[in-house]
Formats: sequence, C-alpha cells, structure tokens
Amino acid sequence: MIIERPITIQDISDDLMILGVQKGMTLLVHSSLKSIGGWVVGGPEAVILALEEVLGEEGTLVMPTQSANLTNPETWGNPPADPKWWELIREGMPPYHPDMTVTTGMGIIPEVFRKQEGVIRSAHPHVSFAARGRNAESLMHPHALDYSLGETSPLARLYETGAYVLMLGSGYGNNTSFHLSEYRADWEGKRIVTAHAPVRRVQGRTEWEAFQDITYHSDDFEALGTAFEVECREAYKHGRVGKAKCILAEQRAMVDYAVRWMEENR
Repeated sequence: MIIERPITIQDISDDLMILGVQKGMTLLVHSSLKSIGGWVVGGPEAVILALEEVLGEEGTLVMPTQSANLTNPETWGNPPADPKWWELIREGMPPYHPDMTVTTGMGIIPEVFRKQEGVIRSAHPHVSFAARGRNAESLMHPHALDYSLGETSPLARLYETGAYVLMLGSGYGNNTSFHLSEYRADWEGKRIVTAHAPVRRVQGRTEWEAFQDITYHSDDFEALGTAFEVECREAYKHGRVGKAKCILAEQRAMVDYAVRWMEENR
C-alpha cells in the first residue's frame, strides 16, 4: 500500500502563490476541503492559515457563512416541514447571532474560519459573510436585511475594493458574486418578494422580521461560468491546491460579465 505524502500549510501556501494569490489581496474564498485530497495536516485550520499567511497583514480573507436553515419553514422543500409544525418551528427557532449561528452547506473551512479570533461576521441571518484582515470591518458592516446580496451587501463592497474570488475545489454554481449581478441585471422572472428571518428572543419566543428581496437563484451559474471563461480569458487563472481544481478571478470582471450574460440569456 502506497501512502501519499501529507499536505502541509507550506504546500498549500506554495500552490496558492503559484495560482496567483498575493500579499495584500482582498480574497473571497469558496472552498471544499475534501477536494484537496489526501491527508491535509491540520485539516481546515491548515487551509485557513495558509491563506492568511499568503495574504499577509495587509490582505483580507473573506468567506460566505450562510445559514439557510433560519428561513421560514413554509418555504422548506428538501425536506418540507409539516404545516402543523410551522408555528412551533418559528417560535422555537434560535435567532441569528454572528457568534453562535452555524453555517449551512458551506463546508468545514468557513465554519472553522468564522470562529477564529479576529474574524468579523456580517449581520444578515440568511446570507452572512465573515472576514479577517485589514478591511474586514468596512467590508462586513452594514449588511441590511433588505436586498441581502445587493448594493448594501459585502458583495458590493468587495466589488468596490477590487477583490478577487478563489474557488478552491468549488464550482461556479457556488459563486456568490454572480448573485450581485442578479440585482444589477434586468432578466425575465426577476421580481420582488417578501422573506422572513428570526432576529431576537423576547419572553421565551423568537420574533421574526419581514424584508424585501429579489427572486435570485443559481440554476444557470455553471453555464454562466463557462461562458465567462470563454470570453474573459485575461480575468482569471486556473490552477490546483493539492488535488483541488481552482479558479482565481477578478470579482469585478465576473460581476460585470454576468450582468450582460443574464440580460441576454435569462
């Protein structure tokens, strides 16, 4: 039996630098630990430390820390919630708290990162982000309830600062930056909806607040990403971290291209 050499923090750092990650960058990372392959010494902590060491003190590391489990049970579909339990679920649902609420569907790396000392997590109960580094505070706050991934979100401020997106073993289907394009583009089926989120506990019951948002979705993000790579070859690089296939891209170029693509293809 052949045992592969363990993957270390230094190995990950070397791969990140070859890919093009540089000191001082603001970097939004979507990640899959499993995709790196083999034995990563230190697991998710090693990936986080490698990212932070490459970015340096002048850089800022950002990750999505969404918590879709805090949505209205009436909207659940996989699995659905029995209508007779909807009110019980709403009353008993723990409200969002940046220090306590676990991530949902984000993988182990963001879940570990959000708990690291010095990390600042944004305030949205459904689609928060977390950041650590020079620009963390200004990127994460404010994050209003309304239009959660639009112009008052961390995504828009990442765009303004010229951030990069690293998809570390993660595909375009998980690329949250394309959601910002959905707010900026005019596309068929786009409409305003009312959503709800648990925000506080009062006298033993959870209180919810309603907010406005759009009907964003990611069904066509993979096709969008493929088209982006064909038409914007100067805006991204392919590489690997361990065995993980990675893409490092300019977020502004991704968002601008996606606006045009959505208006033409949706």
